[in-house]
Amino acid sequence: MTAAVLDLSAPSVVADPYLAFAQARAQAPVQWHEGLGLWLAFTHAEANAVLRDRRLGRIWADREPADRFADFNLIHRNAILEMEPPDHTRLRRLITSAFARGHVERLRPWVQELAGELADGLVERSAGTEPVDVLSGMAEELPVAVIAELLGVPDADRPLLRPWSNAIVKMYEYGRTAQVEQDAERAAAEFVGYLRALAAERRRAPGEDLLSHLVGVRDSDGDRLTEDELVTTCILLLNAGHEATVNVSGNGLLALLTHPDQLRRLRADPALLPTAIEELMRFDSPLQLFERTATADVAIGGVTVERGQKIAALLGSANHDPAVFEAPETLDVGRTDNPHISFGAGIHFCIGAPLARMELQATFGALLDRTSSLELGADPVRRPEFVIRGLATLPVVLTP
Repeated sequence: MTAAVLDLSAPSVVADPYLAFAQARAQAPVQWHEGLGLWLAFTHAEANAVLRDRRLGRIWADREPADRFADFNLIHRNAILEMEPPDHTRLRRLITSAFARGHVERLRPWVQELAGELADGLVERSAGTEPVDVLSGMAEELPVAVIAELLGVPDADRPLLRPWSNAIVKMYEYGRTAQVEQDAERAAAEFVGYLRALAAERRRAPGEDLLSHLVGVRDSDGDRLTEDELVTTCILLLNAGHEATVNVSGNGLLALLTHPDQLRRLRADPALLPTAIEELMRFDSPLQLFERTATADVAIGGVTVERGQKIAALLGSANHDPAVFEAPETLDVGRTDNPHISFGAGIHFCIGAPLARMELQATFGALLDRTSSLELGADPVRRPEFVIRGLATLPVVLTP
């Protein structure tokens, strides 16, 4: 058995995990990590198998002590991401039915207009001389606004959403403090309470937003979402949807700024934007690790994951596997052979992927359309977490 020596909290790994991933992949495709008490899958084939093998499931266990994490546990116990069939099948069918009302296309013109307004604001403030933070000025603004518009959250309440989400997702990191846990539970409780009240309003006066459709959706057997499932689905849409989009925007723009030849190539040929978005997701993945639990003994990558043991797919490592990607350390905005797994795979493939792709194309398209040049204005600051990989600040000089 090969034991992983990778310290996922080491500053050098948080700053750039890809060299460490390459070294680990050369040792063995699946390795045991003693500190985390789980297996790590480093290669694309094994990480993909982890995501697809039905004997490796998302088995939620409440955080203990349960009374201390009542609302955090509630929003995970009822989440589609933490379920397996048949519960997962039922819940995904209901959510997909609500999503199928054309919400992504309904929002596309609005998202493009908003992206343009945000980009205009950044360009005006920068004016080719002053660095402005693209994260706070655009990357963080747009996805939250989109999810809020999708759900029909009133304008006055929208500033509440991102702080709640930020606090909750910090619980997914390793080595978290008691204060982080306390903040996450408080945020979960406030978010749950807010959404219960908003859902009650939609029952009284439904609209054309996704929340109204989730409230009213029924399948052919008359089944519908419970209130806990409804609340949890809305929170998951915000947490998973906006965190990933914010971090692809930040990580991706930084990648383009540090590869000016690719930025010039994309500017010269805007038709490359869809493939460029996929490449930016592959090149510096917003989610680095996704855990599964074995429900039976599973042979994978030359080891046996015993029933009850956990194994994690290292998505960023898989997306840089030279067995699958030619020149994986090279950023190529025209890469067409790109089976990255940043959106997951199998039954847990991201249900919001079409929405995320639309937002990212609008963001990068607006920045390119409204500038003649983009340049780093100062060193970016990376967030100190490994699992959810993103930047804290990204100062950029934008020239009209």
